[in-house]
Amino acid sequence: MTPNTQQRRPFTHEAFAALGAPDLVYVRPIKAAEILADAPEGVEGFDLSPDQTLYAVCRADGARLAVMIDRDTAIAAALAHELAPVSVH
Repeated sequence: MTPNTQQRRPFTHEAFAALGAPDLVYVRPIKAAEILADAPEGVEGFDLSPDQTLYAVCRADGARLAVMIDRDTAIAAALAHELAPVSVH
């Protein structure tokens, strides 16, 4: 089989996340409505407007690790935990 005729298989989320950068995370804006939707019923203490923009720190596989009120704080939190943050647009 020549290289051009080999069937290509997509990476799994786990394989992609482990591809040379296990400490790589990305910071992306999200709406507070997404966080509020994920909050367990009966949990109080969220003083957020659903339209408010927050910033999520996520692993390469998309798992959300943290949510911060602004981008600078999200990046600082990632750095404080010895992670390498990048931004996505």
